[in-house]
Amino acid sequence: MTSRCPAPGVQPGPRRRAMLLAALGGAGAGALAGCTDSASDAAAGSAPAAASAPPSGERAGQGGAFRAARQPGIRGRVQPYAAFVALDLARGAGRTELRRLLAIWSDDIERLMSGRAPLTDPEPEVARHTAGLTVTVGVGPRPVSLARGAGAVPEWLGPLPAYSIDRLQERWCGGDLLLQVCADSPTTVYHAARRLSIGVRDLAEVRWTQRGFREPLNTGEGLVGMRNLFGQVDGSINPQDDSLVFAGAGAPDWLVDGSSLVLRRIRMDLDKWEQADRVARENAIGRRLSDGAPITGGAELDLPDFDAIDALGFHVVDDAAHVRRAHSSAPSEQILRRPYSYAEGQAPGADAGLLFAAYQVDPLAQFDPIQTRLAEADLLNLWTTPIGSAVFAILPGIGADEHLGRALLA
Repeated sequence: MTSRCPAPGVQPGPRRRAMLLAALGGAGAGALAGCTDSASDAAAGSAPAAASAPPSGERAGQGGAFRAARQPGIRGRVQPYAAFVALDLARGAGRTELRRLLAIWSDDIERLMSGRAPLTDPEPEVARHTAGLTVTVGVGPRPVSLARGAGAVPEWLGPLPAYSIDRLQERWCGGDLLLQVCADSPTTVYHAARRLSIGVRDLAEVRWTQRGFREPLNTGEGLVGMRNLFGQVDGSINPQDDSLVFAGAGAPDWLVDGSSLVLRRIRMDLDKWEQADRVARENAIGRRLSDGAPITGGAELDLPDFDAIDALGFHVVDDAAHVRRAHSSAPSEQILRRPYSYAEGQAPGADAGLLFAAYQVDPLAQFDPIQTRLAEADLLNLWTTPIGSAVFAILPGIGADEHLGRALLA
């Protein structure tokens, strides 16, 4: 069954950030988001100019522009390192605290993505190396309810339906807020995730952190997709139609140009998988391990011939093969996938697997039908177990002098 963790309490305390906000006129973090860089640095009174200026070749845009109609970190190049951080708002938090938190993040994310340290960063030199950094922010049902009322929470924004294969652990489920932090350097990812979490610790507490990795050389469009820990080529085919990924007409006004993220933590039994021979592995997937192409022939991005019959009269692509169960002829049942591997040790039975990150407009209409078929009959279920699940609304991007969530909090 789908699990939800109770929101832990967060004890407020005096913080330099709070004093800075007060010094900026008592208008909350909205005043901070509207400051010019020079004014903010002067207010901080700590980071020297040399540490604040991004070095040549490390300017904004390498990982995607922060201020744009849509947030970075969904379309485009997939960086090899990622951290997904869920936080819970402090007990008693309301619209004011939510607005303040999102304004703080807006200022800090813009700085980090452009190679400038956040105002409270004691390691500003680390921030100078952007390494293609992108940060993507999402919200769970509680922030939407605080901002717009419980009736404004989309039906899909909450726990997914219970699937028979799920063995969900509370420590990997739920959350009020999400930070997706991706970069070409694990140091950059860690530093950004830490600074963004610590910068709002009076307002929210970290619920869980999940760190992922993938091959650095297989991240560009048109190249072989990443290989997961089973050796499979993973996440190759994604929809080109943005209307399946980003909210448009008919969506709530606060979500237009936003999206949704389903994050599933899938444990992979590597010990058991490694006992299967190559024929059994490829039969379970329906694709060749060598290049990710269908076992019926073709190239990585080609669809299998689901009607092909072998000499014994059976489907070449097994009726329970993963690629067959995941496939749909319905145009709406498509999701954009950005998967990462994870590993928590090397010993036999260690927790290792896949952080399956899927973006779509409506998880119930797009993700759930696929997952339902996989839960009913997928040969890969012999070796995989979902142990974490969370759904977030990805906020739209922002323009000049705006902060994240401005439309939500209007």
